[in-house]
Amino acid sequence: MNRDYIVRATAADNAIRAFAVTSGELVEEARVRHNTSPVVTAALGRLLSGAVMMGVMMKGEDDLLTLQVSGNGPVKRLTVTADSHGHVKGYPEVPDVMLPPKNGKLDVGGAVGAGTMSIIRDMGLKEPYVGQTELVTGEIAEDLTYYFATSEQIPSAVGLGVLMNRENTVKQAGGFIIQLLPFADDAIVDELEKKLAGMSSVTELLEAGHTPESLLESILGDFGLEVTEKIPAAFHCDCSKERVKKALISLGKKDLEELINGGESIEVRCDMCNTAYNFDIQELKEIVSI
Repeated sequence: MNRDYIVRATAADNAIRAFAVTSGELVEEARVRHNTSPVVTAALGRLLSGAVMMGVMMKGEDDLLTLQVSGNGPVKRLTVTADSHGHVKGYPEVPDVMLPPKNGKLDVGGAVGAGTMSIIRDMGLKEPYVGQTELVTGEIAEDLTYYFATSEQIPSAVGLGVLMNRENTVKQAGGFIIQLLPFADDAIVDELEKKLAGMSSVTELLEAGHTPESLLESILGDFGLEVTEKIPAAFHCDCSKERVKKALISLGKKDLEELINGGESIEVRCDMCNTAYNFDIQELKEIVSI
């Protein structure tokens, strides 16, 4: 039974909209699938948690959101895709980065480095919407806060966290996104800033037993919080052998015949979920004949 879920909420007579997620299981699934080191698990887990909340902000049934973090740190690139139904998938370019802790915590900023964050929204139009901002810290939450402020002009507070067990499995993961809508008055803004400045880290709150609802209650309880929706969240990839077969067809006859002449079956892995698909010589011959 999957325990991960997202809540959508409003507060301050709809002047604030908020999202929170508990995502430990989906982050652990990503860790297992990609065999990530602790610091990469933390970086990828934060991005997965942010993306799955941003995904449910989209209105279209088939809308897709891709977040890509490209930095000069050793992890190089993180890519995550979410839909509007609470499904998310993603992978790191370099999964096994090892770095010493920084201030007693996993050095996500050091693993990511300086670079850019790209947000691609595919809403079924001719061209997807692409926004890009510089990475502020490489710690993911601050970078998303900066993106919302600069690219979408929405003052936002983003908190994300991943806590590891001693054996390097995921103990806790989750986060929140709180956004001020244009008609929020200054008193609300000031009060909210004070509240956020005095709160514990996301991982501390999750470790203390907070749910997405109580996480938002601890921040927005004084503003008349109203939870409006609860959405299951999961690591989900829609790859299949049939899809991989279509990709192989696109290689063209010449390249496929070279593979056949090599005399061995081939293995193709999905980047997003690391599932391996095998094609033997007979299957490759059938693809060539299509």
